[in-house]
Amino acid sequence: MSLESVRAFFSAHAPDIEIIETEASSSTVTLAAEAHGVEPAQIAKTICLRVGDETMLVIASGTARLDNRKFKDTFGGKGRMLGPEEVLEVTSHPVGGVCPFGLPAALPIYCDASLKRFDEVIPAAGSPNSAVRIPTGRLAAITGAKWVDVCQ
Repeated sequence: MSLESVRAFFSAHAPDIEIIETEASSSTVTLAAEAHGVEPAQIAKTICLRVGDETMLVIASGTARLDNRKFKDTFGGKGRMLGPEEVLEVTSHPVGGVCPFGLPAALPIYCDASLKRFDEVIPAAGSPNSAVRIPTGRLAAITGAKWVDVCQ
């Protein structure tokens, strides 16, 4: 189960971070912001993309949009978002719960500069009704993410 792989990840890498499960769905940026009492921009959405043969995760502010020119300049090609089945296969997380934690295999992970204005962000945690509150710098550190500027 996806949520269980996220629990195992935090148990091993950040046992002080608590997974928050909500009664209501937090599977969209708007729903997550409502569930956690923050502005939508503070939600850290994880986007699963492929450039050529490379699959990657980009974590960005909930209100940020990928900028095709910046993305192409950074990664050398146009990013293609994966479909729900591919996302589940690659991350083990369903759409609405996709996160950079508890992945079945290592993937390149990137944090977009749109997150830097927040001391703390709220990414999903492997299911459509789970999330974590985590300092922005720590999110990048525990996932091994590199910082990029690929959003508008």
